[in-house]
Amino acid sequence: MLILDRDDVKQALPMEEVIMAMKVAFSALSTGEAIVPKRIHLSIPTHEGLSLFMPAYLRTAKYQALVVKTVSVFSKNADLFLPLIHAMVLVLEAHTGRPLALIEGSSLTAIRTGAASGAATDLLARPSSKTAAIFGAGVQGRKQLEAICTVRPITRVFVYDTQEAAAELFIQEMSGLGPVPGDLRKAEDPQEACSDADIICCATTSSTPVFADQHLKPGVHINAVGSFTPEMQEIPSATVERATVFVDFRSSALTEAGDILQPIQAGRIGADHIHAELGEVILGDRPGRLGDDQITFFKSVGVAVQDAAAAQLALQNARKMGLGQNVDI
Repeated sequence: MLILDRDDVKQALPMEEVIMAMKVAFSALSTGEAIVPKRIHLSIPTHEGLSLFMPAYLRTAKYQALVVKTVSVFSKNADLFLPLIHAMVLVLEAHTGRPLALIEGSSLTAIRTGAASGAATDLLARPSSKTAAIFGAGVQGRKQLEAICTVRPITRVFVYDTQEAAAELFIQEMSGLGPVPGDLRKAEDPQEACSDADIICCATTSSTPVFADQHLKPGVHINAVGSFTPEMQEIPSATVERATVFVDFRSSALTEAGDILQPIQAGRIGADHIHAELGEVILGDRPGRLGDDQITFFKSVGVAVQDAAAAQLALQNARKMGLGQNVDI
């Protein structure tokens, strides 16, 4: 079995290739070529933790992948100088069930989540988009920025985080890196971050909206990936109400996405306010952006089929590049 650590994963998953893989995964999800059981939530209240278990099977002309991912989110980890999230992905041979690889999952998750927003941005944001705003200066914010800069010629980025030091470090590390421009600026408040943004990415764990609806620019495209429970909300309900809403997977969005569930519960929208799954847009079954002033909103809580596609790509590239460590089991 091949073991891939964090550095191996980063080398094996170049963003442009992962964005393409996410398009395949979302298309398969919408055509029924993927089997994705509902994720299992295991609460660990004594330690303020949550563990998630996510299996997926993907079978298309390009991919055949069988994986199980585990993700643990423990809010007290910072006090122990540990990451908030730990994750692993087990890759199984699709026709035998034989274990093939164990892949460090936090990096894979960050990259594939960023790539999902990259795919959505490629399909939904105005081609002329130049200015971006990033809410949340963590690992995921970094991958969100890399992904949108891979598909749009971004020239200026505003970064906002409630911890100013985190935003400053983000700018120091990301400025001019790969497709990211050199003009990264720390926003003093949410209004400064989003008022001129053509693309907004939200990657926080907030339970309240991170910006005000009235501060948005006409025609903005928004990606929101941070909230993954009904109690969490990054996007104002007023924004969701007037936006054209796209999701990764209707079933999970209507079960877990607080950004959508809270305005539904408030009676502001119905479940039919979801315009399309991203896969339906990729397949041409549903339209994407229809006008320059239209606000488009992509909400993702993450679907295990993304892990299947990303893990299979990582395994293929790792074998070609001679990455990882082989162990007998």
